[in-house]
Amino acid sequence: MRAVVFDETGAPDVLHVADVPVPSPVLSEVLVRVVAAGINPIDAKTRAGAGVSGAVPSLPSTLGFDLSGIVVASPFEAHPFPPGTEVFGTVAFPRTGGSYAEYAVVPTLSLARKPTTLSHAEAAAVPLAALTAWGLVVETAHAHEGQSILIHAGSGGVGHFAVQLAAYFGARVTTTASAGNAQWLRELGAAEVIDYRSTRFEDVLTEVDVVIDLVGNAADDTGTRSLQVLRPGGLYVLVPTGSWPGYAEAARAAGVRATSYKYIPDGDVLATIARLLDSRSIQVYVDKVYELTDAAAAHTSLEQGHTRGKTVLQVGEA
Repeated sequence: MRAVVFDETGAPDVLHVADVPVPSPVLSEVLVRVVAAGINPIDAKTRAGAGVSGAVPSLPSTLGFDLSGIVVASPFEAHPFPPGTEVFGTVAFPRTGGSYAEYAVVPTLSLARKPTTLSHAEAAAVPLAALTAWGLVVETAHAHEGQSILIHAGSGGVGHFAVQLAAYFGARVTTTASAGNAQWLRELGAAEVIDYRSTRFEDVLTEVDVVIDLVGNAADDTGTRSLQVLRPGGLYVLVPTGSWPGYAEAARAAGVRATSYKYIPDGDVLATIARLLDSRSIQVYVDKVYELTDAAAAHTSLEQGHTRGKTVLQVGEA
């Protein structure tokens, strides 16, 4: 089968298409013919030698977590995803081969039936970003009516889901983004959009209940500044922990709570997200779809920043 592999870590041009063996599922794994694969920042970081590159068992390796496709082999006859089922979810990369390939093995507990209203390209953009947003907003922040939540980088993959989920559960959402994304984010549910290029958010916000930080101190000390806008005892949630190793100590000194967050695959939650997507309670935005052979260009675009929503690889036909 065709797959996008990297023989060494480095710049996007280390990615290339190669012929590799079709993986063999074991135990409860499902073999899926991949129609589309989502691209996430963790993919680019791993390719560059950071991210989860330390867990990649050997090189060459196939990248990618997110996929949408069609089941071709199930582990037993009464399995909930029999052959022919359209599914979406995440592979166990980096422990196994990734989703940038024509076939992938996927743990049953990381799969759900594809939303019927979405194309495979749209569905492939959902799993990791939406499940991360769910974990941040629902399971960690416990979003509810009367609560104020600040979400940094609301126009990105995780961010645009987080904005929608926080608003869906009743919170008042403020997000930072560029001016060009302001109207779109308001349509997604943000009550206020702060242009990070022209306004210091700490100058206009105070007594916020929760900050969900998808930037950290990687840019303009966003994490440190975020502690200033939280109410006493408020909650700071950091996703890119490598950008600010000392966040927990700084939060304690500021009199607020803090936690990091890591993605947790969960097919049951993904099925709930699928229902929200099919009912149009939330939506996914795909910025651009690349062919499998253009994976390097897709990574280059992702690393340049300012992508609205998600980027996807078209791998096969539905």
